[in-house]
Amino acid sequence: MIKRTASAKGRPEEERILVLQGGGALGAYQAGVYEALAAAGQLPHWVAGISIGAINAALIVGNPPERRVARLREFWDKVTSSFSQLELPSTPGVELRSALNDSNAMLGALFGLPGFFAPRFPAAPFRLPGSAGTLSFYDTAPLRKTLEQLVDFDLLNSQATRLSVGAVNVRSGNFAYFDTTEQRLDARHIMASGALPPGFPPVEIDGEWYWDGGLVSNTPLQYVLDQPEGDGRLVFQVDLFVAEGPIPTDLTKVAEREKDIRFSSRTRLNTTDVLARHSLAQAAGRLLAKLPAKFAGDPDAEALSAGSRQAPVTVVHLIHRRKHSETQSKDYEFSRLSMKEHWQSGRSDMNQTLNHPDWQSRPLPEGGVHVFDLTRSPSHEKVPS
Repeated sequence: MIKRTASAKGRPEEERILVLQGGGALGAYQAGVYEALAAAGQLPHWVAGISIGAINAALIVGNPPERRVARLREFWDKVTSSFSQLELPSTPGVELRSALNDSNAMLGALFGLPGFFAPRFPAAPFRLPGSAGTLSFYDTAPLRKTLEQLVDFDLLNSQATRLSVGAVNVRSGNFAYFDTTEQRLDARHIMASGALPPGFPPVEIDGEWYWDGGLVSNTPLQYVLDQPEGDGRLVFQVDLFVAEGPIPTDLTKVAEREKDIRFSSRTRLNTTDVLARHSLAQAAGRLLAKLPAKFAGDPDAEALSAGSRQAPVTVVHLIHRRKHSETQSKDYEFSRLSMKEHWQSGRSDMNQTLNHPDWQSRPLPEGGVHVFDLTRSPSHEKVPS
């Protein structure tokens, strides 16, 4: 496991956790965030992901630090290689660029993506019930091959960096997390986290079948915050859909807005819940201090005492906020041009956050929940905790 020590400035080093949401093609934003974090020497001790976030997480944890960004780049170059011929030599207008994005998305849907997925022929509706390939439109065997080429699963399971990925049990409908602190993970666990139906088939693991974790929750943040705490946690929550947005003006914008609402993470809800729990725990601690000595050793008092010890949690939001040229196809539009833009946006947002005065001057965490969102507006408004 990565050892945590005090920083050069004397600040106790928190457990750094990178939390990666699902979002398909928008996942290149996460790669840019990681590149900036790594360049700043802020390597995570734990990476948790769902769907495309699980794939990026495996590429990070399953490679040594000096090779991680190159492996991320190799994956994203591979899956976007089909569309380089459709890039424009200069930046087009919004309407032309939107049309180009939708055309690229349609091509990917028709012909698949290299190293990721391929369409089934014949298609699922034309196959005999119960035969192979009846449960999805695409075959994800190319993704398995890519993961086995780019991820060192021995290193991934060494617990040098913790990895957690979320999926949904098709039979029970319950969330399941695969965690390297509890079991050995392989390509199936990563693929299960991203097996979004009906596009991708369910993945079988130990007699159970799994679909994309985003069917229940598109972020593993709640899982991370529910785990037993250490001395303090610093969570970089990377969201690929933004919850806030304008009222749609036509049906295409309705489709995009619906997708943003459906897949935007419950980050605010989760952090509010944790804040409430911390406040309750602190109140319990104050109450215990007022109790007469005769309550020492009382089982109920001891239970309250154990629950009142809450380590500080800092949550940093990195949110991919939509561009004017993006449409409802943004999560399956895998053009090289868009990938580069998403990657650069993630890198820029992370650098802006790390260099922001509010972040540079943040006090030592002493308890409670502290929330930062330093890229939400030109004024760099800090989100109140």
